[in-house]
Amino acid sequence: MKAQVYRGVKQLSYEELPIPTLEADEVLVRVRVVGLCQSDIKKILYPLHEPPRIFGHETAGVIAAIGKDVKNWQVGTRVVVMHHIPCMRCGYCLNDNFSMCDVYKNICTTAGFAPSGGGFAEYVKVPGHIVRNGGLIPIPEHVSFEIASFVEPTNCCLKAVKKAQIAPGQTVLVAGAGPIGLMFIMLVKYFGARAIATDLLPSRIAKALSVGAQAAFDARDADLVAKIHAMTERMGVDTTLLAVPSEKAFFQALDCTRKGGKVLFFAEFAEEVEIPLNPNILYRREIDLIGSYSSSFRLQSLAADIVFNSRIDVAALISDRFPLQELSAAVERAIAPTQETYKILIYPQGDD
Repeated sequence: MKAQVYRGVKQLSYEELPIPTLEADEVLVRVRVVGLCQSDIKKILYPLHEPPRIFGHETAGVIAAIGKDVKNWQVGTRVVVMHHIPCMRCGYCLNDNFSMCDVYKNICTTAGFAPSGGGFAEYVKVPGHIVRNGGLIPIPEHVSFEIASFVEPTNCCLKAVKKAQIAPGQTVLVAGAGPIGLMFIMLVKYFGARAIATDLLPSRIAKALSVGAQAAFDARDADLVAKIHAMTERMGVDTTLLAVPSEKAFFQALDCTRKGGKVLFFAEFAEEVEIPLNPNILYRREIDLIGSYSSSFRLQSLAADIVFNSRIDVAALISDRFPLQELSAAVERAIAPTQETYKILIYPQGDD
């Protein structure tokens, strides 16, 4: 099979590798579509993991083979592959901190080498723990592989929305209108709140409005804080979702968020970033700072329902499609986006 192997920082190698062999409780999936995630890009651009590895985790495909002990799954079934499933028994899982679970972190789907997602290959192997515990989600016949590949990123965004307790009637500032920010806007609207978006690209400001933002502004607007306060009875927004790793966006969030409001970090900052903060801002204004990382097992069914039943329009986020052999070009497009770059999808099997 063909795969894109991470061989070092900014080094991807398009290689011929053996198709993964299965243990008795494992499943092999032929990858049809895999989304390019910002976390994949960071792993390629920075020395976060020892090579060689095969990344890619927003995966949809078809079951190609099953181990002899696998029950309730058949060759030919169309599935979304969840690359992590928690143990459901540890102290983290019992407190719904599923993404902190050691089993969640350490048992992963693979196309070879150290398990790292494996979606950037023609075939990916799903470990028995993931097969047995809900890591394969059947794709309804009316849903395309492209749409199905959004289940995992939708879960991640949904987790943040739930963690921030976004509710009907609230106003939410979404800082950054890339593919994640746009999904936040859709989910905020779906749950009955109104979204205000900021970005630097005029096309993304326009796109934010087209997917449901009530207002969208250039993040460099000198009157941004005043405009947002004018829209919120001079209180500020209830919650800000940081979908960009920007210190300036964080301080704008503090200025735009009401007393007693929340600021949620979703985007991952560079390791060397340190943000100086007077703690009295949090104390006197009772601002909650929250982090939200990865997905939640608790929300897996809801995420699938939202995507499969078109409760948000994920198709509106797709801008670019690349064959697997052009993954390096796809990464370059993502880090230097055009005016119309949003979500990039990768096709290990071509366009068939």
